[in-house]
Amino acid sequence: MAFTASDVKELREMTGCGMMDCKKALTETDGDKEKAVEILREKGLATVAKKAGRIASEGIVESYIDGNVGVMVEVNSETDFVAKNADFREFVGNVAKAVATAAPADVEALKAVECDGVTVGDLLTEKIAKIGENMNIRRFERIETTGVVVDYIHAAGKIGVLVEADAPANDEVKEALRNVAMQIAALNPKYLSSDDVPEDYKEHEKSILIAQLKNDPKNASKPDEIIEKMISGRLAKELKEVCLLEQLYVKAENKESVAKYLEMVSSKVGAPITLKKFARFETGEGLEKKEDDFAAEVAAMAGNN
Repeated sequence: MAFTASDVKELREMTGCGMMDCKKALTETDGDKEKAVEILREKGLATVAKKAGRIASEGIVESYIDGNVGVMVEVNSETDFVAKNADFREFVGNVAKAVATAAPADVEALKAVECDGVTVGDLLTEKIAKIGENMNIRRFERIETTGVVVDYIHAAGKIGVLVEADAPANDEVKEALRNVAMQIAALNPKYLSSDDVPEDYKEHEKSILIAQLKNDPKNASKPDEIIEKMISGRLAKELKEVCLLEQLYVKAENKESVAKYLEMVSSKVGAPITLKKFARFETGEGLEKKEDDFAAEVAAMAGNN
């Protein structure tokens, strides 16, 4: 019995297995879908679909630098235990290399990229079946530059950072940019500089400050111009905390800003260092976390005895 590409697609939808696994199973069963499902179940691959609905909010962030291309990816798993698995970490590293090589537009395009004759999506399905947990390629950042790009991974993949700059690609510059990447990992700035802060963000923060000041009885008798100056001062202070170049450099001895630190390094190397872009991923940020009900789990176990 012959089979078509639509048969492979249908079997994939039925089982949640990878395209190549479905094709092999149909070949082995001469196109018989029911027998193909049984083969996939026997191999433990058809269980993947059951795992797909489970929460995957752990995992790791991995980076990869290849010359003037820098990549960072986040791949999620259900448990931190699996995130430490060598097989899982190797897979994430290969995903990062695939992003560097193929420059996909988004995660769906990334899943169609081939690695050694198998798509990234099919490799993901195979890992889910083999490791036994739901996994998800959540996001990636790819920077290709005419300058320098450096990476920094904190806490074995809990936080990852990429930094791009127009600068000479020497060791001293790269060390300085990694120091800046550590700053980003620690203080999580939202913007590169105050020039990049959208007006709606400023207006939103200003409205909060106005409400705070008006709700303080000590300010009731103060004139509007004084209130305005207080708001401007507090907003400026707030922006320094969320803008990378204006933050106090954490390793500084004299409380200089990140911008001042880079100026000092620039003078040493005899060339300007201009930060262009940064990206920061924190594993699982914004995702629903799995909450284990220990009491319910014990009760369920007791009921099975």
